[in-house]
Amino acid sequence: MKIGIIGLDTSHVSAFTKFLNGAEGEKVTSEARVMVAFPGGSPDMAASRDRVEGFTSELRDTYGVSMVDSPEAVAEASDAILLCSVDGRVHRDQFFRIAGAGKPIFIDKPFASSVSDAEAMADLAARSGTRAFCSSALRFSTALTDVLNPEGPGTATGADFCGPMAIEPTSPGFFWYGVHTVEMLFASLGTGCQSVVASSTDDHDCLIGVWGDGRLGTIRGNRTGDNGFHGLVHFAAHTAHIDIATASRPFFSSLLEEVMNFFNGGESPVPLETSVEMVRFMEAGNRSRESGEVVSLR
Repeated sequence: MKIGIIGLDTSHVSAFTKFLNGAEGEKVTSEARVMVAFPGGSPDMAASRDRVEGFTSELRDTYGVSMVDSPEAVAEASDAILLCSVDGRVHRDQFFRIAGAGKPIFIDKPFASSVSDAEAMADLAARSGTRAFCSSALRFSTALTDVLNPEGPGTATGADFCGPMAIEPTSPGFFWYGVHTVEMLFASLGTGCQSVVASSTDDHDCLIGVWGDGRLGTIRGNRTGDNGFHGLVHFAAHTAHIDIATASRPFFSSLLEEVMNFFNGGESPVPLETSVEMVRFMEAGNRSRESGEVVSLR
């Protein structure tokens, strides 16, 4: 399978390519290879602009990936596409340029940086018959999935997650790094959040979501102190602690396994409707972060 990548401005493309094009001991599968990429990059975002050249050189010189000048050229030369641009603001345009090409697409987090973009992308996917899904790698960390195994202790009654939450001006609030803890929260509780309320200081953010069935889910974002990702998932009879650092395998490996299953015709592990709700959750959280008021997702 010929894999194409759009957006070489994140360390994620290095991880994906190593697991597909690397040495035999590194590969997740020998049945797929990254063949082509479009570097992209956002000039007004240092975290994108300043990393494109390095990752472009790595993929071209270390892994033999050919560079092309457009997302359309990636779609034409690929059997499946990894849309990895780190700037969620460009996802809508890039997705619109490749949707309908008949190629399955994985979209790296965040799905989009606004509800309007997210809804437009999901609508286009439905109208064009484009198979696509989006996720953070942390959703598939074995430290979390082992707790949420369907054969495990049952439906969570609530969940609390914390992790680093640096602020990126072009992807404000929860959209930059908060998205990782949001993914883990929704993996634990599913969809159905009705409202959120946030509290913010220079060093921390806290976001409380209320689900329609009365469950509560919380996110804590830290700009000081522990940089690890942790969680508590509450069940009827006990509470499970998650420490992502204890995962039994690299979470990018776990994510890529899900991506390859999807590319080979498997069901989407994250419906686009779920990704749209997570964008609503983060956008509402950002509004509450500014006002301190309860904000409805509906």
